Amino acid sequence: MRIAIDYTPALRQGAGIGRYTRGLVAGLAEIDRRNQYTLFSAGEAPSNNDWPPNFQLHASAIPARWLTAGWHRLHLPIPAELLTGDCDLYHSPDFTLPPLRRAHGLVTIHDLSFLRVPECADPGLRAFLEKAVPAAVARARRVLADSENTSKDLVEMLHVDPGKISVVTPAIEPRFRREENIARLAEVRARYRLPDRFILGLGTLEPRKNFTGLIAAFGKLARETNLSHALVIGGKPGWLYEEIYRLGNQDDLAGRVRFLGFVADEDLPALYSLADVFAFPSLYEGFGIPVLEAMACGTPVVTSNNSSLREAAGGAALMVEATDAAETAEAIAKVLNDTELACSMTLSGIEQASHFTWQRSARALLEAYERAAT
Repeated sequence: MRIAIDYTPALRQGAGIGRYTRGLVAGLAEIDRRNQYTLFSAGEAPSNNDWPPNFQLHASAIPARWLTAGWHRLHLPIPAELLTGDCDLYHSPDFTLPPLRRAHGLVTIHDLSFLRVPECADPGLRAFLEKAVPAAVARARRVLADSENTSKDLVEMLHVDPGKISVVTPAIEPRFRREENIARLAEVRARYRLPDRFILGLGTLEPRKNFTGLIAAFGKLARETNLSHALVIGGKPGWLYEEIYRLGNQDDLAGRVRFLGFVADEDLPALYSLADVFAFPSLYEGFGIPVLEAMACGTPVVTSNNSSLREAAGGAALMVEATDAAETAEAIAKVLNDTELACSMTLSGIEQASHFTWQRSARALLEAYERAAT
């Protein structure tokens, strides 16, 4: 097969969909020497990473925002094959599908948070996705979902035929493991001015990640117990983040809630390893890669019992009701106060994370390609 993949997210997005695209393509490059791949990028050329001979890189001079506007806002009928060359399959890993001439289209839908928790979405992005996603899944030969939960959402909310959906879960890179190098740990601690003991939260500062709930849970612990830990939150501002900062800077929490801003990707394993617990009480996730990353680094995890997070955690985390700050506080305290429990969670978390490799995900993707081609 001749397969074109929109590689633009891999080059433009550091985390999330960018990491998902990079990981899957790297996995395909390891396992598949038979099919021919074109990695297409808009406005930016992929660097030469010693791709196998059956992978070619192709960049368009047209910026990504122009293509998005032309294809999905103005609905210009310009087939993607004019930019990628002829192909049998065209895979878009980022919610939308451009016009195609003869190729069968595949689109990845990571989550339906804009429908499940619309109050947490950026209004402009939500309005765009509410139109673009139903159109994409209707036209696609095959729809790829990050989780069984997203697959169920697609059936329930967009009435997608279950037989048209393939679940291709995200995975984690081998570099996510317990950091044992003392010098490296000290370097990361110094760079981000980390306290001696802390609870870690991580993600874009936006309502869906429920940092307000996490801060409320931490505040309850700080006020009612002799907690010696700080709360450290890493991630860049997204939208509607002002309340997160306001709560974190309350007088009685002054100095105990630290906002790191953007955390460099290469520093994440050390950051996870330095934390005593990773708390991720998100309101909704397409999958929840940070849960697996923390587990792979040996850090006990407290996370929500909703959406796809049960799949990611696989019984290796303490699960809480996302909107119940008291329950979240109680779960965090359990981990911090019970050494035996924390050690058990470390071992079970490492085991759970080990099942999610990009090679395994790439095999599921390759099977989806083969089904789309028949």
